Amino acid sequence: MTDDRLPEPVRTALGRVNHGVLVDFAELEAVRRRFDEDQAASLATYLHAAQSANTLRAYRSDWVGWSAWCAAEGRTSLPADPLDVAVYLATAADTLRPDGGWAFSPSTLDRKSAAIAAVHAANGLPSPSRSDVVRLTLRGIRRARRTQPKRKRPVLLQTLEALLDERPPAGWPSGVARRRDALLLLVGFAGALRRSELAGLTLEDVTVDVDARTDEPLLLVGLGITKTDQTGQHQQRVVLPRGSRRPTCPVCAFADWVDLLEAHAGGGHAAVVEMLTDEPVEPSVHRCHSYRQRELRGPLFPSVSRHGRLGSASMTGRAVADLVQRYAERAGLDPTLFGGHSLRAGFATQAALGGASDREIMRQGRWTNPRTVHRYIRTANPLEDNAVTRLGL
Repeated sequence: MTDDRLPEPVRTALGRVNHGVLVDFAELEAVRRRFDEDQAASLATYLHAAQSANTLRAYRSDWVGWSAWCAAEGRTSLPADPLDVAVYLATAADTLRPDGGWAFSPSTLDRKSAAIAAVHAANGLPSPSRSDVVRLTLRGIRRARRTQPKRKRPVLLQTLEALLDERPPAGWPSGVARRRDALLLLVGFAGALRRSELAGLTLEDVTVDVDARTDEPLLLVGLGITKTDQTGQHQQRVVLPRGSRRPTCPVCAFADWVDLLEAHAGGGHAAVVEMLTDEPVEPSVHRCHSYRQRELRGPLFPSVSRHGRLGSASMTGRAVADLVQRYAERAGLDPTLFGGHSLRAGFATQAALGGASDREIMRQGRWTNPRTVHRYIRTANPLEDNAVTRLGL
């Protein structure tokens, strides 16, 4: 990083730093134990209801790293001197991984600053992150590290069909993952859901309903707490209509999956084995018109072992991303280009290609900033609504 992009006090103080931000494991453990005893209670009391579980985990990890660095440097973590926070962030910005790449992105450094501010707030202390020296340091880091963010490639309809074709074969035990994964891919794509939202869905969140205009079945999916609605007060939900073809019909996929979960609830593992042992080849005829809602509880997407056993806990957001990458690799695609966000991005891009308006895309995806949607539209068709087409070249 170029030093002249940082405030002068930070440039001067950087010369006195003796320790990197990647401290040894033993020191981290010592700080973690102190953190658990002295600050976890207040942090949980004030922040648990205001932040998602993923954010809390990240904040806790960030605070441990900050406290360990302060211990190594002989500085005070709480209350923190704003200059110390700025120097810590600048040091982190210069830290490299073993492969030579940056250890922390600018957005990660923003989060580290926010974590320090959150713990101060939880203890009734003013935030050092709001000081000019910290804000200017983060601005300097962003300017020095100005790069395009690495965005995951969207899963378009053609790609989605390729992923669905790579599901395990029918029968026992692979049929369990086959049914779950089909529903997850279709719900994530058609619902424009984030990976954390997919992981958090329960059976109670999904209702089978009918489109009053066409009398066709559809799924209503309640989302509860989301990234943009941390309290769940807006009761966000998405609607998933019946697909034109059986393999891409979310309602049929839901009915197939619930049949298996119902068998498991009634007869356990043995009942699932019996159901799938003689499972026929996937039919081409829709079954969603004849499906009737069942009263089942539990995670919509539980973990599944390689032996076909259903777990009691839901998949994690990381597991959702791994699933998308695994199917991409099976389909002959570079798995590093895809991730959990690929389904949500794919919805927006495919909808734009299909002629959907900004308002329509924002409604299903629950986007509040039109600029986010415009980015997907530009990806889908960069010449759409573009004056360059009128130059007469």
